[in-house]
Amino acid sequence: MKLRKVGIIGTGHVGSHVAFSLALQGEVDELYMMDIDEKKAKAQAMDVNDAVSYIPHRVTATSGPIEECGDCDILVFSAGPLPNLYQDRLESLGDTIAVLKDVIPRIKASGFKGFIISISNPADVVATYLCKHLDWNPKRIISSGTALDSARLQKELAHIFDISNRTITAYCMGEHGASAMVPWSHVYVQGKPLVELQKELPHRFPELDHKQVLDDVKIGGYHVLAGKGSTEFGIASATTELIRSVFHDEKKVLPCSCYLDGQYGETGVFASTPAVIGKDGIEDVLELQMTEDELALFKKSCAVIREYAKKAETM
Repeated sequence: MKLRKVGIIGTGHVGSHVAFSLALQGEVDELYMMDIDEKKAKAQAMDVNDAVSYIPHRVTATSGPIEECGDCDILVFSAGPLPNLYQDRLESLGDTIAVLKDVIPRIKASGFKGFIISISNPADVVATYLCKHLDWNPKRIISSGTALDSARLQKELAHIFDISNRTITAYCMGEHGASAMVPWSHVYVQGKPLVELQKELPHRFPELDHKQVLDDVKIGGYHVLAGKGSTEFGIASATTELIRSVFHDEKKVLPCSCYLDGQYGETGVFASTPAVIGKDGIEDVLELQMTEDELALFKKSCAVIREYAKKAETM
């Protein structure tokens, strides 16, 4: 029986939390930790192994070079510069591309043929670069994209309406960054469109300042970064959900950055949209019927991603 093996490239705050989230939720059997700081990768693996007596099932964690990750089922790419509170995600592109230029040949040398979950920033540009330079099947590369932004949006709405996050379907789309947008015409609360509830029960579901809500969502990560130096729990949980959906062939609809091939009139870039995730990776990209204004905002966001994807090729 084939055990589920996940490799983590970059075992700092984010990568290590992804590893432990997978172990703690019982979604991995073997972890392979990789980092430019080999001592850190080894220590992270040891730390996971120390916890095995108290997690759902046996997990074996090891560490080593990227060239030996070929037998992993999934690689999580979480390497890159430390986040900067005063820097837009796109501004870290040069440093991340330098890391990618080192890592990509080593992934090729490993013989790895599985799925890639990319969570390094700028998320959409990194996924686009990985897909091109690894010459990978785009259905087998998933960027976390706005998975976390969408969770933050659901959190904001749950707080405003005093309801459970789990009763809300709401997506941030486009770039994981400043140009992200929300298709408010596709926000559902307790199974009904929010726009309908606001008409039927205005005292319970008042009108929202859409710009303010989205601004609060976008700034959320920076509040966490300012307080503790990194975001960890949210992105680790979102990444685990993506991996779970692949391993269990859940056919689950999740917001993530995936390759667009004509959807929304966009081609050749990774951008976030709801997608069906299963054993074949991105099994379907859902094309929401947005309003004219919403579609314009989405396409504007895709243009930002495309601009920086072109810049990445010159670095």
